[in-house]
This record gives sequence, structure tokens and C-alpha cells, in this order.
Amino acid sequence: MTSIKGRNLRLKDPFAEREAEKYARPIPSRELILHVMNEKGVPQKLEELAELLGIDGDEDIESLRRRLNAMERDGQLLKNRRDRYCIVNHTDLIAGRVIGHPDGFGFLRPDEGGEDLYLSSKEMRALMHGDRALVCVRGVDRRGRREGGLIEVLERKTHRLVGRLYQERGISFVVPDSKHIAHDILIPEEHLGEAAPGQIVVAEIIEQPTKKRDPIGKVSQVIGDHLAPGMEIEVAIHSFDLPSGWPDAVLVEIAGLGETIPDEARAGRVDLRQLPLVTIDGEDARDFDDAVYCERTAKGWKLFVAIADVSYYVRPDTALDEEAKKRGNSVYFPDRVIPMLPEVLSNGLCSLNPHEDRLCLVCEMHIGVDGSILRSRFLSGLMRSHARLTYTQVAKLLVEGDKTLRRKHRDLLPHLEELHALYKVLRRAREDRAAMDFDTPESRIIFGEGKKIEKIVPVVRNDAHRLIEECMLAANMAAARYLARQKIPHLVRIHEGPTLERLADLRAFLGRLGLPLGGGDKPEPRDYYKLMDQISGRVDEHLIQTVLLRSMTQAVYSPEKKGHFGLALDVYTHFTSPIRRYPDLLVHRAIRHGLEGKKKGEYRYSNNDMVLLGEHCSFTERRADEATRDVVAWLKCEYMQGKLGEEFSGVISAVTPFGFFVELTDIFIEGLVHISTLEKDYFHYDPIGYRLEGERTGKIYRLGDSVRVIVARVDLDERKIDLELVKPAEAGPGRRVRKRRRRS
Repeated sequence: MTSIKGRNLRLKDPFAEREAEKYARPIPSRELILHVMNEKGVPQKLEELAELLGIDGDEDIESLRRRLNAMERDGQLLKNRRDRYCIVNHTDLIAGRVIGHPDGFGFLRPDEGGEDLYLSSKEMRALMHGDRALVCVRGVDRRGRREGGLIEVLERKTHRLVGRLYQERGISFVVPDSKHIAHDILIPEEHLGEAAPGQIVVAEIIEQPTKKRDPIGKVSQVIGDHLAPGMEIEVAIHSFDLPSGWPDAVLVEIAGLGETIPDEARAGRVDLRQLPLVTIDGEDARDFDDAVYCERTAKGWKLFVAIADVSYYVRPDTALDEEAKKRGNSVYFPDRVIPMLPEVLSNGLCSLNPHEDRLCLVCEMHIGVDGSILRSRFLSGLMRSHARLTYTQVAKLLVEGDKTLRRKHRDLLPHLEELHALYKVLRRAREDRAAMDFDTPESRIIFGEGKKIEKIVPVVRNDAHRLIEECMLAANMAAARYLARQKIPHLVRIHEGPTLERLADLRAFLGRLGLPLGGGDKPEPRDYYKLMDQISGRVDEHLIQTVLLRSMTQAVYSPEKKGHFGLALDVYTHFTSPIRRYPDLLVHRAIRHGLEGKKKGEYRYSNNDMVLLGEHCSFTERRADEATRDVVAWLKCEYMQGKLGEEFSGVISAVTPFGFFVELTDIFIEGLVHISTLEKDYFHYDPIGYRLEGERTGKIYRLGDSVRVIVARVDLDERKIDLELVKPAEAGPGRRVRKRRRRS
């Protein structure tokens, strides 16, 4: 790029063509602006920059101002107190996203990556969780963390939140439900509306926080009373900003949909209505998006996995598609679902209801006796489910040999038995490639009258659950291979192995137990698999599995082919749930594009589009998981309020410097035994051994120890359960509680 020698620099802009494509009246690119400012070497006013860049019209100067403001928001520029723009020196100033902590402090996650910066509670007074900010490095705190000082707030993230309204000494304020936000929202009397103290409300932020005062807001909606039935879900919807109502444009689009598929949709499809496909789901399932059929062949089996053809009804550039993309996935709460698609589709036209014609996208696979997929193909089909079966029924049919059920479904029995035989082969193949299978225990909340929790019961997985899981895995693998061959931009599911830091912590923990993990700095799935096989049957198996899971990164959606560590696969995607997952719908569109014989260049999505969609879908997946966990934690606390003073058996599930968490047996509820309630002793925290050790008594409380506790306190607002120890820890397998020898 040439140096500054007068006006009309935009003619020398190396990115002029790019800007001309985006704007009718092109303005200087960010790169050129930074180059000009670098050469001048001193802060510049708007007018001075306009002159340097050869801009003189009011409209163009306004466009330049907007670009400079955008660069300021993105942390490229900073406006000083004299209204002059300065280039941000990334060695001194760092832009990033704020992460709030319940205790008032926070962290800044830099946009450019790297280590987070600690933000003290004083710095966080002017910030809220999710804000983007520019900070300087002020030093290193006593724990060795880089500490940041706020320079400027670049972007505000929180404009509305949900919380409980309080009133003290005539001052009204909302305590946010989000534990990431430590501020109270002050509500002036004129902005209270009809809200009463104690109610759950939505507060709009009308003045953001400063270093000298809390944010100010107004009540825009009263959700209801604090402990009203169903309140926990309403709170989660607002706290996590979950889209729940259908926009008018969507309602208009679906108004013409009926209960039967349109005649024109049948054209060009393979008629599979005579093939005895069946759905196998849970008893309470309402949307059925997959059906299966299996038959024996000379070389193994032929497996059909038919998936509801959502892509026919949900077309790109429609309001329905925009809303589905916005939601990203369905959100499943214990007694309610927020669907990705309207009910007329999710429970109607796109649900493979028994004995009804349905559009489908079918994966036909020929599978060998060793469980390998010999060949596969995809086709657009018209199907009719021959039965709606449940996991319990199929387990009774195939495993328990229930005679009544076998007589009732005798026509379907041969193909169900072949499915079971194929499952065993697929399962062996999965084990042979060392794919991990963390069969972690889950629980289910049973509601009684008035939506009150009656009980919490463990969910038991049987062979029918695993059978369907293996069929879906095979179809997803086939879809990933098909799209790789077609070279159409698409999303894959990637799951990377453990980081070096997590690996070091894991090995240190396993070393205390005398357990090895092979593979050096880059363990393979087989190394994890061998370890899991070694711990099978141990009393602390579940806890060791938990630590193994924590050592791995979270699976995400991306077009990058980085493989799936947990499944021990080079490439994997999600194809089988387009009713409830937007990535699956995108995969269906890519497959349909290939089946229609269109060229890759004609596909509507680019690789860059897939990068953005992958990030968005990964975000909505995390958002749904967090919202569900929050609701379940609320409900479990509500349930335990009726158990105050009762004793339970449990296992230490996590150890911290301030105590340890105990998971109560069978109901999978966690509570904290605070260090202050333990024996009169000084306890030292050992992060490597996941344990607390008494200085005087030598008592050890370690991950996996069995304990007996009493429910001491339940805080519904904080989602916390406090427990107290009533029985000393029992030594885990092969260990004894020892006393430390005193030195004379």
C-alpha cells in the first residue's frame, strides 16, 4: 500500500472492489483507514480523517462516521476524550467478551483468543455478563492471573432480563435470575406498573450500570408469583431468551397446511408404503422422526432408516425457515417442549405417525457380518409406518420373549429379530473401533397433581434404546460419507480429543488411583476405551467416567472435518432428527441437492455460510442444555424442600476448596457439604487428587467416597441444596482412611 500523498486515497484502496460490491456509494475499507492512521501516527478527528481519505460530501462523511463507530465497537479503534480516534494497540489494550461470576467478579475472554483476563468486582460494576469491552492489562493478581482494567464498553449485551422483584425501605429492585449477573436492577416507582414485591418479572434496562451505580430498569411484564406451578419454565424462557411464540409471518405460512400430504409432493418418490417400517420411541414421545426396517441378505443385512422429510415443507428464505434457524433446536423440559417447528409439522405432517402416508428421506444400507457399511444410498420416499412401538415393548418382545406381545406383532417379528441381530453386530463393530459409550445414569421427574413433583426415578436404558441408537449412528455415518463424496458444503459433528492441560489433570487424578492412560500427549479413543474397560464394575466407576468426560472438549457443529473422538470416527454428521435439530435439516437439504443431480456451484450455501451456521447451532444447543439444567435444578430444589431433615446415602461427586458436592443415590440430586460443617479441623484442598484432607485428624474426603448426609437447607432462588455429614466417609476400593503422623 502506498504512503499518504494527498487526497483521493480511496482510489488506491486495495479492497475497493469488495466495498463496491457491498455498497452503492463505496467508502474506504477498514484496512485503508488503519493504514492511513498508522502513517499519520497521531489520533485523528472525523473531519481530519475525511480530508486524508478524500471524502467531502455530507452523506459520505456520515457513512465514514458509521464505519469508524463500527470499528470502535469491534475494538479496532478507540475514541479519546477529545473525540479523536486512536488505533488500539493489542499488546496494551484487549477487546473481548465479559463473563460474569455470581460472586461479583468476572473475566474477559479476548476476541483474538488466549488466556482470559480477571476483572475485579470493582471493574465489573460498570459491566454485565455478555458485554464486549476494551481493557488494559493492569498487572497480575496474587493467584498469577492477568488482571484487566476497563477502558471502554464496546457493546451492551443485556437489555432485558428476568428476576424476582423486591422492595426494601421504599426502594424497589429486581434480583436477576441469571447467576452470571451480580447487579440488582433498580426500579423507580413510576416504572413498577402492576408488579408486586415477590413476583417474577421481566425488566427492561433503561440505563446501563456505571462504576458509581447499578443499572436502572422498568417492569415490562409480570410473569407470575414466585412458586406458581410451571414458573420455572417461564423463567428459563426469559432468562435464556428462548423463542417460544410463533411470529405472524410463520402462522400465515402454515395456515394452508392440512393433515394429509399434498398430492404434488408424492411425485418422483419411491413408494415404500408396503415396507413394514416401524417407529420405536419412548412412551411419552409425540414426534416420530425416524422409522426402521431390517432384512437378512447373503452378505449380512439390509437396513432402511427412514427420516421425516422436513426439507420439503421448510424451504429456505421463508419465515418458517428463519424461525427454525433462530431456534436451532427443540428445547425439552421435564413436562413441556418448546419445538423448533410448529405443531402442525412436528406432531403432524412431519411425524411418522402409524398408518399414515408420510414423506421421507431414506438411507438404505448394506451392512456386512462384521458390522461395516458395505454400501449405501439415499432416496426420496413415500412411506407408511406399520406400527408405533415403544422401547419397553421392543425389549419385552426381543429380550424377555413376551408371548402376548409376540402374538400381537407376529407379522413384524421377523424383521424386529433381524434388527436385534444386526444391533449385536453393530455393537461389536463399535467396540472393535474403540468408540466410547458413557452409559451415564439419568433420572426422570414424575409429576403429580398441580404439577408438583411426586418422585424422581432413574431412567433405565435397555437393548431397544441401544438398537435404535446404533441404527441412527449408522445412518449418520452414511450421510457424512455421501456428502463427503458429493463435496457439497455441509455441517459435520466434530468432537476433538483432550487438551494438554486437561490431559495433565486427568493423568494426575488417575495416578492417585493407580490407573494408567496410554497414548502420551495424544491419546486415541482406544486408550480411553481400555481404561473404561479396566474400571468396569468398580464402586467409583461412575465418578471416574465423569472425570473422563470432563477431560474432553464439547462436541460442536462445523464444516471442518476434524473427526469425532468419542465415536472414533474420521467423519460424522447429524441426519436423523430434522424435526428437532436445524443442523439435520441442513444436511437433508445438502443430500436432496445431491439426489437432484445439481452441481455443487448451484448449492445455495457456501462453506463460509456453514461456518456461521455451525457456530449458531452450537450456541443454540448449549443454550438449550443450560436452560434445561436450570429448570431441572429448580425442580429438584423444590422437591427437596419437602425433605428437610431427612437422611440420604450419596457419593462425593466433586471436591472444591470450600467443601464437596454429594450426589444422592438413585435420585441424582447434588448438594454441598460446606467445609465449615466438617470436623473441627483445618482441611487442605488437593486439586490433583480431588480431595480434602484434615491437617490434625488426617481425615480424607475424596471423589467417589460414599457418605451419609442430612438435608440441612434448600435455597430455591440460588438453586442450592446444603447438606451436612452424618456419617464419616467410607474408604473407596483398596483405600483406608489414614491419620497423619505428627512431627515431634
